[in-house]
Amino acid sequence: MSYIAVPLSVFFVFVAPLWLFLHYRSKKQTGKGLSAADQERLQALVKRTEEMQKRIASLESILDSEAPHWREK
Repeated sequence: MSYIAVPLSVFFVFVAPLWLFLHYRSKKQTGKGLSAADQERLQALVKRTEEMQKRIASLESILDSEAPHWREK
């Protein structure tokens, strides 16, 4: 019985508290949300996406007028 008690006591004294500490610390960091730099990057990507959507709409309207059946190909 003592051959199991020693590893279990080492686990509960050293490993389990460290494991719980690291687990809840990582949960806390992910719960904070995006950092300011990440939010700026996200806003820049949103802006670029909107610009590309406008360009695609313009290109599609040009293609619709010059080659009406381009979508069927």
